[in-house]
Amino acid sequence: MKTTVDTWTRRRFLAASGVTAAGALAAGGAYSVQDLLGSAGRDGDGDSGAQGSRILVLVTLYGGNDGLNTLVPAGDSAYHDARPDLAYDEDEVLPLGDELGLNPGLKGFKSLWDKDRLAVVRGVSYPQPDHSHFRSMAIWQTASPGTPAPSGWLGRWLDAQDDPDPLRAVSIGATLPPLLAGEKTAGAAVQLGGMRLPDAWRTVCSYLAEGHADDDHPLRRRAAESIGDLVTVTEAYGGQDARDGQSAQDGKGARDRKDAQDGSDAQGESGDEEGPADPNDGEDEDRPTDGASAGGQSELAAQLSVVARALEANAPTRVHCVSLGGFDTHANEKQTQSRLLGRLDHDIADFLQRIRGTKAGSRVVVAVYSEFGRRVKANANQGTDHGTAGPVFVLGEPVKGGFYGDQPSLTDLKDDDLRMTTDFRDVYATLLERVLGTEPGRILGGHDRTLGFL
Repeated sequence: MKTTVDTWTRRRFLAASGVTAAGALAAGGAYSVQDLLGSAGRDGDGDSGAQGSRILVLVTLYGGNDGLNTLVPAGDSAYHDARPDLAYDEDEVLPLGDELGLNPGLKGFKSLWDKDRLAVVRGVSYPQPDHSHFRSMAIWQTASPGTPAPSGWLGRWLDAQDDPDPLRAVSIGATLPPLLAGEKTAGAAVQLGGMRLPDAWRTVCSYLAEGHADDDHPLRRRAAESIGDLVTVTEAYGGQDARDGQSAQDGKGARDRKDAQDGSDAQGESGDEEGPADPNDGEDEDRPTDGASAGGQSELAAQLSVVARALEANAPTRVHCVSLGGFDTHANEKQTQSRLLGRLDHDIADFLQRIRGTKAGSRVVVAVYSEFGRRVKANANQGTDHGTAGPVFVLGEPVKGGFYGDQPSLTDLKDDDLRMTTDFRDVYATLLERVLGTEPGRILGGHDRTLGFL
């Protein structure tokens, strides 16, 4: 049984993914938020380069989210027998029908369900599942379950465009995920934040800049003026990005303080005081795994704020990729996962509320997935190990709410894992055809089966 998280380095992830289009990766590259916002209106239609088309926001939950405690079969005795201390009772979940309920942290999702704007695709995985984070995420990102592929599925979509502009598909974060690497071009990695002083330095510099008097020594006044200039430049060039990032950090700090008071462990997220972590660097195989990141970032609110600003500015982007880490819950799962799902729910609900008033708001489709679910049975550390199938959530105004695909049986397992009932490429094919307006078979190696959620 796997008990440690794999090391997610960029090199290992790219090697596992088979994405070798280095030239294309270089063609994409790093952009600033200002680059993204500055691209608005360049197509000259005044209504975004998307030209009235639908827009995809893809949310990756890194680490392998426990689908059984997200879409909860609370009325199934086999569920309680398999994980008696991790299971939710029927009166704890948010009921959806079919003896299923949402994790109690997903109140915003439940509200969308009640408005028929949340689709739940059940039992999603790929043939011959693999318990490795690398291999599983590589399969999801390349959409090639059989053999390694040289490009990501959204990179191939970019390649197929008449104008393969990197800013058509962006990832909010420090590095470009393989899913945006095409063979001819690649999407853009839009980094959060600009110049930003750490909190302690900002406080000290602000104090020193204001704390001089006319009778101070000339050198001290000069130093204060210089420090004041530094603060001014930081504010001017860090701008809204810094405030977005700091706001998220402030919120994270408050939540972490509460977690500490509650006795929970927040180590699953990057906790980087300087900004989001590189999604593919910095994991430690020996790190305790009650919520390890396994590649994701922690500042989902800040990432979605950048997406909202791009939509408000009518940027030409058709695909936005964001992520949240911390779902590798081998120990102490229940509290950690509930907290993470609550954050996911809150941040997406805030995002959808914010964009409701934009021209693009009614055309945005949000899809949420993870590289695999967890084992049905709990382990000895009040957690769960790497499993297989899990739910995919699709949200937004264009979405036809309801269940899609069958719920995997808890009494007909394969090697103690859930059996796949929905091929993940069915979800991609639907998004490609009905959000991105592309024939899915061209992108997915001939796979063109779609679902009815759009």
